[in-house]
Amino acid sequence: MFVDYAKISIKAGDGGDGAVSFHREKYVAAGGPDGGDGGKGGDICFQADDNLSTLADFRYKRKYSAPRGENGKSGRRFGKSAENLIIKVPRGTVIKEIESGRILADISGDEPVTVALGGKGGWGNAHFSTPTRQIPRFAKPGMPGEEFEVSLELKLLADVGLVGFPNVGKSTLISVVSEAKPVIANYHFTTITPVLGVVRLDEGSSFVMADIPGLIENAGEGVGLGHQFLRHVERCRMLIHVVDVSGSEGRDPKEDFEIINRELERFNPELTKIPMLVAGNKCDLATDEQIAEFKTYVEEKGYEFFPIMAAIRYDVDPLLNKTRELLSKLPPIVRYEAEAAPKIETDKLRDKKFTVKVVDGVYIVEGKWIANIMRSVNFNDYESLQYFQRVLVDSGIIKELKKAGVQEGDTVSIYDLDFDYVE
Repeated sequence: MFVDYAKISIKAGDGGDGAVSFHREKYVAAGGPDGGDGGKGGDICFQADDNLSTLADFRYKRKYSAPRGENGKSGRRFGKSAENLIIKVPRGTVIKEIESGRILADISGDEPVTVALGGKGGWGNAHFSTPTRQIPRFAKPGMPGEEFEVSLELKLLADVGLVGFPNVGKSTLISVVSEAKPVIANYHFTTITPVLGVVRLDEGSSFVMADIPGLIENAGEGVGLGHQFLRHVERCRMLIHVVDVSGSEGRDPKEDFEIINRELERFNPELTKIPMLVAGNKCDLATDEQIAEFKTYVEEKGYEFFPIMAAIRYDVDPLLNKTRELLSKLPPIVRYEAEAAPKIETDKLRDKKFTVKVVDGVYIVEGKWIANIMRSVNFNDYESLQYFQRVLVDSGIIKELKKAGVQEGDTVSIYDLDFDYVE
């Protein structure tokens, strides 16, 4: 079964905790704190694997977690950083965060793409030794790794997409112009999975063609194979609309042509901007009048028309040559850029949980959502710093610090950020 959509949970590894330790050695008095830092948690990475063609594996395993970083040790020994977890997916998979809908990654290249970052290791108590705090009996915990519910959506990477009603000859066409071997039979929905084929015209000239399974009326609303395969059209640089000009199945070629174009627009209006050629297939079953009438109709709509007989490869070369000519002028296949994490709205901050505790005179603030915000804050940028200050006020952290007795000049520690409290 072809599966091109899946939902999974990913969790990057937490950072290891810093160690609380004091140097003890014969003849060394008051050796001082020597707790090491924790190791970094493992990242979650995705990598394209050309041996995979579907997302079927993700139907059976839906939770993926990277290992945690090792805790710090005595003697200022740092914990070992955890290995990254690399998840293999088919090339062309787009990863989105379900909650916000933002794109996290487009797995179209060869290199692994990091989607969820592992948490930093916590500082050991050796970091907190000062002239006034010579015996720090605390260390920082590791920061939590990023955690997402994500959707995986496979959008095939093809230069040319073949669209049209079932049984109009799309599979036959791709079988005679490439090495692809789709199932071909005289019934609807013979092709139930997209088929890719490489079309080679001459030395150094080739392009990738995709046979998109037959669409029907209301496919844009998910009817039939609808949304399951319309998403693959979005990647194509151009389309070839295959129409049965003979009307051999009792349908009107003009009506078929309009229905498919309407469904493409309904699914995604941007698809109407993709260049398209029209291939009139099964010309051997049509009269000269039928072909001429449909040719006039299509050209009046602004499309180039190519009458063909795909089964015997008759007049297919002019269609391929024109396709090559258009592709040479078109931009490359669409690649989706990762989108920045949205800032939390201030009215939603009040529901976020956090804790404030006092250890050796240091006010320590913890909360998983705070760690995620701190990753996106540039503390060298004035506006970014102002945003972080608003977060502290609107979430109630400042109010809770005052309730815990914080005074001007006291140290406040929020994960890997330490600062002096100022009224």
